[in-house]
Amino acid sequence: MPPKVSQEWGIKNKKESDLRADFLYQVANIPGGEKIKKCIQCGTCTGSCPVSYTMDIMPREIIALFRAGLIESILHSRTIWICASCYACTVRCPAGIKVTDILYALKRMAMEKGLFPKRFPIFILSKSFVYLINLFGRSYEPGLLILYYLRTNPLKLFSLMPLAFKLFRKGRLALLPKSIKKRKELSAILAEAEVMEMIVPERPYLQAIPKGPVPGFIRPS
Repeated sequence: MPPKVSQEWGIKNKKESDLRADFLYQVANIPGGEKIKKCIQCGTCTGSCPVSYTMDIMPREIIALFRAGLIESILHSRTIWICASCYACTVRCPAGIKVTDILYALKRMAMEKGLFPKRFPIFILSKSFVYLINLFGRSYEPGLLILYYLRTNPLKLFSLMPLAFKLFRKGRLALLPKSIKKRKELSAILAEAEVMEMIVPERPYLQAIPKGPVPGFIRPS
């Protein structure tokens, strides 16, 4: 049986409708985020992306899937985690769409909802990296690898031991981590930045949405 389609543009079910509402709140926190509705599907973002060849959904298709009411599919893709944050897509977009910032918004949503791509645990690497930054104020490569593989494939650590020993002998691998000065101050800044990043305006984006029906947008009640 085909999914029940509601009367709203591109909305297939309540879960998708809720995801879309959350996404629009995130977009509202991006300066110029309302320009997402101006996408003409020219593919400039995809052609400008240096890592698009590794993506399962191209940047242009992200906007198309959003309009089609398939945000959950986007959140399950690995595209939002592969983005190199080079901003080439944003700079070259003829419509001025903040593509990179939109991908970051989708990444935040994926983390909040616990929707991640299968067999592509890069979000675990991201969480491990942030944990070490808060702990030491800087990256600690051995600790990062240990945390990552303990959560994904613990047996892989044994195969990396010969390489780790060679790097240690050459002085390229630190045995113990080093902390920066004023680490607590850095942790406080990061914590405040995380809070500010999640603060989204109440409903200002409603003013940016035309009164008529627009493909890819719903009008919250």
